[in-house]
Amino acid sequence: MRRERPVLLYDGDCSFCTLSVQWVERHLPVLPDLQPWQDADLTALGVTEAEASHSVQWIEPSGRVSSGATAVARLLVDNGGVWSALGRLMLVPPASWLAAAAYRVVATFRGRLPGVTPSCALPPEERPGAARRAG
Repeated sequence: MRRERPVLLYDGDCSFCTLSVQWVERHLPVLPDLQPWQDADLTALGVTEAEASHSVQWIEPSGRVSSGATAVARLLVDNGGVWSALGRLMLVPPASWLAAAAYRVVATFRGRLPGVTPSCALPPEERPGAARRAG
């Protein structure tokens, strides 16, 4: 399926992820199609539930998929200007290594960050949206 805009999949059951997406909506000039992975047609997007529940996913109109820090970098590149420069920096070593490490630390400890709900610390199958996906 060909799309006009990239898609950014995020964890809609995680308040930290949702707050991050709200920041993107307020501050970046070019927005992808922002979708919680729990409500997305993952098969059509070429992403598994395991991939989507593990990290943020960036799906380009061509179908190319990037995950984690690389997904964030591609979001920034897509926004041009200073954002693009920051994103491009995040794609090359050693900055890409640091970005990946920072992403994993935040993803691992997102349930302990200020302003999050206890559901962030739960495995995906135990989060509030699990019943919605199973039905």
